[in-house]
Amino acid sequence: MARVRHRDEAVRITTAAQSHEHDISVRQRHYLISMSIRVVCFVGAVFAGANGINWLWPLLIVGAIVLPYVAVVGANAAHTRDEDLSLLDTGYRRELTDGDDKPQGEL
Repeated sequence: MARVRHRDEAVRITTAAQSHEHDISVRQRHYLISMSIRVVCFVGAVFAGANGINWLWPLLIVGAIVLPYVAVVGANAAHTRDEDLSLLDTGYRRELTDGDDKPQGEL
């Protein structure tokens, strides 16, 4: 759902989204890290099974099976900025006028 901004509401650059290329790069890096961990889990399960560590290799196999789901969901998650950051009230008042009246403090 798109948010509608009022005219007098300030636009904050900190809520601007990253570029599309940066977003894709971050997602690819997270996916690559998750898949690397999956490979380590699978290879570790083979070594654990070959060396008779019967309690470890099933855990590593479960990790290798679950990690692709986690990696895909994480890669497809939208990375948005939080817009709930409120600006502090600084007591700002308009100094520019339309020419008919003078700013406060002037005679």
